[in-house]
Amino acid sequence: MTTEWLRDSLGGAGHRVTGPRLAVWSVVAGTPHLTAEEIAQVVRDTDPTVNLSSVYRSLSLFAELGLVRESSLDTGGPSHWELAHADEQFHMRCRSCGKVEHHHGDLVERVVGHLTNDHGFIVEQVDLLVTGLCSECSRSQSPSARPSRSR
Repeated sequence: MTTEWLRDSLGGAGHRVTGPRLAVWSVVAGTPHLTAEEIAQVVRDTDPTVNLSSVYRSLSLFAELGLVRESSLDTGGPSHWELAHADEQFHMRCRSCGKVEHHHGDLVERVVGHLTNDHGFIVEQVDLLVTGLCSECSRSQSPSARPSRSR
């Protein structure tokens, strides 16, 4: 999603294209899964006049327009921001190195179907986070250091 696409999306919704909005968009599009504070720091590195409030306002507008989504990737931690994606993509976060990857499969679709068909629950949005060890970290840890899964 290019800055031209952002210009069209903002303009089409009656919003102005501003320097801070373009700067925030550039950071989110280039580096997903950052907190608002991290985004603000990267933006300030290129434009020190952009403050944290401008970053939050830009993220809020982008979320309202469905351009970005907010995800909770840490229990009790700050929200992380990324370009909007389908619910079928879920997050896998490595508890060792912190890397976050997206996975696309039919798991979310099956859960939504179950909740809708068996429980009458109307699903509006799914934000699934799976925490564990990425392939690199799991290879570097001894089997005895790996936690056992409880079911």
